[in-house]
Amino acid sequence: MPKVPESTRSSLAYKLSTRARQRWPQLTDVQVTHRAGFAYVAGITTDGDELPLCRLRYGGSASIWGFSIYRASHDDYQPSMLPNGATAGSPEDALDTACGLY
Repeated sequence: MPKVPESTRSSLAYKLSTRARQRWPQLTDVQVTHRAGFAYVAGITTDGDELPLCRLRYGGSASIWGFSIYRASHDDYQPSMLPNGATAGSPEDALDTACGLY
């Protein structure tokens, strides 16, 4: 699995924060942490709580990421499909899918 370049890390955080401000007023911020080739996305609610949302898998492109949804019932990430049926897509689509479920 390729390592996520620093420029891609920065652009990912920017894209997700921008989308959250545009579409998800329940979130005051989006936190992105990286481990190996994965980006873990959590929303910060207006109450200050951190809500794990999804995990993105880097495949070499800054615009297309694999998608896994966070399952609170199992405290894990499950590979999932986006609404269009794809298992990979834009970070913004992943955020919209996760926020729409939660």
